[in-house]
Amino acid sequence: MKKIISEKVIRIIKNKANLEKELDVKLNIIGKEITIIGEPEEEYIAEKVIEAIDFGFPISSALSIKKEEFLFEILNIKEYTNQKDFERVRGRIIGKDGKALKTISTLSNCHIELSGNKLGIIGEAECIRNAEEACKLLIKGTKHSNVYSYLEKHGHSEPLLDLGLKEAKSTGKNKKINKQ
Repeated sequence: MKKIISEKVIRIIKNKANLEKELDVKLNIIGKEITIIGEPEEEYIAEKVIEAIDFGFPISSALSIKKEEFLFEILNIKEYTNQKDFERVRGRIIGKDGKALKTISTLSNCHIELSGNKLGIIGEAECIRNAEEACKLLIKGTKHSNVYSYLEKHGHSEPLLDLGLKEAKSTGKNKKINKQ
């Protein structure tokens, strides 16, 4: 049994039945305190999902933490910048109309939310590392285009290990012509 204090308990209450079903736990909510009852592994996952929902992630994104390879990380922006540059740095990460944040999210294959002075990231470990590095580069002042190029180079949209199971594409150069 785990207890969590949630600031956005209303979102949890509205989705309680769905969360209990998806996470295979029982949720008891009293005030801002949420008690999670279930198997230890399910309790841990439910705790992370509720933390992500409390951070500001949509329910669907938070539930992706259920997948074994997905993690939830929080990056504190204030650790990488001083107080007077904070608003400028937040603006660089968000971009015009949220475009930069959305592009980083897409290129890194992660779900990213900005809440106050913290950046929440849900994704696979390697993808999270790339997203964090991209945000750190933006904080340091690197051009957005260079950050996107970094993500395109380091993102792994293709499988990391080639097992030789796919057939090689034929370009037509090595075809033999049978003349009869």
